[in-house]
Amino acid sequence: MAKNLLIVESPAKAKTINKYLGKDFMVLASYGHVRDLVPKEGAVDPDKNFAMRYELIEKNEKHVEALSKAAKAADTIYLATDPDREGEAISWHIAEILKERNLLKDKALHRVVFTEITPKAIREAVDHPRKIAGPLVDAQQARRALDYLVGFNLSPVLWKKVQRGLSAGRVQSPALRMICEREEEIEAFVPREYWSMEAEVNHPQQAFTARLVKLDGQKFEQFTVTDGKTAEAARQRVIQAAGDALHVTDVTSKERKRRPAAPFITSTLQQEAARKLGFTTSRTMRVAQKLYEGVPIGEEGTVGLISYMRTDSTHLSEDALAEIRDVIARDFGTQAVPDKPNVYKTKSKNAQEAHEAIRPTSALRTPASVGKFLGDDERRLYELVWKRAVASQMVPATLNTVSVELAAGNQHSFRASGTTVVDPGFLAVYEEGKDTKAAEDDDEGRKLPPMKLGQNVPLGSIHTDQHFTEPPPRFSEASLVKTLEEYGIGRPSTYASIIQVLLYREYVMLDAKRFRPTDVGRAVSKFLTGHFMQYVDYDFTAKLEDELDEVSRGEKDWIPLLERFWKPFKKTIDEKTESVDRGEATGARLLGTDPKSGKPVNVRLGRYGPFAQIGTAEDEEKPTFASLRPGQSMHTISLEDALQLFGLPRKLGLDDGKEVSVAVGRFGPFAKRGDTYASLPKEDDPYTVTFERAVELIRAKEEMVANRLIKAFPGTDIQILNGRFGPYISDGEKNGKIPKDREPASLTQEECVALLAVGKPVRKGGRFGKKVAAKKAPAKKAAKKAVDGEAAVKKAPVKKAAAKKTAKKATKKATKKTAAKKAPAKKAAKKVVA
Repeated sequence: MAKNLLIVESPAKAKTINKYLGKDFMVLASYGHVRDLVPKEGAVDPDKNFAMRYELIEKNEKHVEALSKAAKAADTIYLATDPDREGEAISWHIAEILKERNLLKDKALHRVVFTEITPKAIREAVDHPRKIAGPLVDAQQARRALDYLVGFNLSPVLWKKVQRGLSAGRVQSPALRMICEREEEIEAFVPREYWSMEAEVNHPQQAFTARLVKLDGQKFEQFTVTDGKTAEAARQRVIQAAGDALHVTDVTSKERKRRPAAPFITSTLQQEAARKLGFTTSRTMRVAQKLYEGVPIGEEGTVGLISYMRTDSTHLSEDALAEIRDVIARDFGTQAVPDKPNVYKTKSKNAQEAHEAIRPTSALRTPASVGKFLGDDERRLYELVWKRAVASQMVPATLNTVSVELAAGNQHSFRASGTTVVDPGFLAVYEEGKDTKAAEDDDEGRKLPPMKLGQNVPLGSIHTDQHFTEPPPRFSEASLVKTLEEYGIGRPSTYASIIQVLLYREYVMLDAKRFRPTDVGRAVSKFLTGHFMQYVDYDFTAKLEDELDEVSRGEKDWIPLLERFWKPFKKTIDEKTESVDRGEATGARLLGTDPKSGKPVNVRLGRYGPFAQIGTAEDEEKPTFASLRPGQSMHTISLEDALQLFGLPRKLGLDDGKEVSVAVGRFGPFAKRGDTYASLPKEDDPYTVTFERAVELIRAKEEMVANRLIKAFPGTDIQILNGRFGPYISDGEKNGKIPKDREPASLTQEECVALLAVGKPVRKGGRFGKKVAAKKAPAKKAAKKAVDGEAAVKKAPVKKAAAKKTAKKATKKATKKTAAKKAPAKKAAKKVVA
């Protein structure tokens, strides 16, 4: 065994580093977090100084055993997890586990950090170790405790008041609030009409357009003209005043410098990859992780191509700066290199955690030289990182803007502008992406013909254009990350996970790559904003992040921070659990009165989603209900549209003497004839589907059922069936696979019992065809990831041992094995990111 053990987080990183350190080192991976809070109440005890109860994450137990075995044989242990507070906490947890197992006695334990995976960086880190940073660990524990306390206490209130299965997270909830408030702005927006006017100028050397800036001696502003009649009258006045030409009254030329953007930090990388490459935040981070950990580059072997990708710092190391400046001089000339390196101010107070901006580990590895070794995603992202880092150290671009005033008589004038590049500077390598609107309004690249004061320029035509103001756009991933960063909500490692949990929980959906809140998401946000405003307040959340940063710098103690948060939070939880009305919490909205019955029509959120209701529980007759259709929202649906929902079930006619109808049930829309039900596919609307189409679906279902049964065993529930993906065995509770070398019809009952014993629980349909786990979940439950403090409150049931009896030896053996497997197992801890 090697004398030295170095522990990193990922196996890919371990494989790369192992090649750099030689035979005296063994490099192993922890596979991320090794332990977490026990997934039940009491894991954080506020009455005992917020004592935290940890347990091993079940899926990583085998990796912990491998680390323990290697640690026992090693003389020196190096903890080389990621250079941020999460990485620091993982190192601390590993050290605690080894200490509990008495494996650190008479051994040296070191913490080493590096921001790039290169031989030089790794060797330098090993040569300059330090101790585990207690303040960073405290900050991570405080964050974890806060997320746990929010998740375990606030989520049950949502269950009672809004809908079962919901969750609330400390950072996730303010992000959801942003998206919902933007949606409310859009719905409340009233467009305003306005008109613009442009002149088509026929200059002999080059035609161009100019926009009206003065009308009737007054500045022409956005809402100066707000209707077509006024616009046409104004156009005629300008035409009459101008005649055949416009008169040049002013020509100004202004030279300006534009500095390059700073090298990437996590948030700017996510934003730019979204704008330029169309990547989601999670895709960006996944690809960046691969580039950081290492990819095979020809004869060089596996190489880490970029520095650590979770960072708030725009700083570049001296070595990196020197190499980048050499590359600029070589490829773009010495005139493109500034006298001194460009320095960028880092916004984050806590940027020292990860030390450097995201950059290529060697600027000498140009995108062209390594591109052939990379997949398309890796190649495109590496090129983005390389160009941004190199451009950040180049001279500014020199731009010249020419602006010309063109008079139409004495009372009206137009203006035309154009910007040309005098010296491209950094623009020869990279230009930051722009929002669509900004790109449309930019006159950069437009060159005007030469004009002199007093010159008359031929006028081609004048036209007016109608416009309407637009509502603020919904958030894209890039704009949401930017806004979260501006408000100080979350940190680099959390942005992607915040977005993922909002999508996973179906609080928001992506519509044309923009976030639209669902009715469930809006109900959750409205409830939290109405009753827990302090905890979804942007300033409060940002201040809490700043306090956690202060803990990480050793400026504050973490326990008083938790005490200040916990006491008022717990008091609010207790009060709202008792006082809040559930009808109000579900977003009940009165639409009007049903003209047929005279009863009120409401919409609200129910157990299975939003629905409309005619009547109330106090009426003699029971109220009637109807689910909203896909695409409808309880916040915008009209009375007329809601009443149409009660047009189901629809009776379409008779087939074989039986009534054919369509309706919507718990599991979605369906057609029915007698005892036969057939689900309607997405393209069929239950409100418009024809009799012929419904009969076609029903008959197809009957044919499928007729051909489904291959073999049955009398006196049992066991059947061999034809399924969507081929034959299988089922007893209604479990499904079993059929060996590839067996003819399904030739299987015996005993063989089927044995195959079912190692099969999987039946998955049953959820609402609108969604899959939900069967009630009998497997004993060993894999660790389920949650984000931003979403912890499960209810413990999942553990499967009981089977008790099937059969005389055959094979059956007994299978049952015995199954019983052993189904013994209660340790429940894996839920991983929480944020």
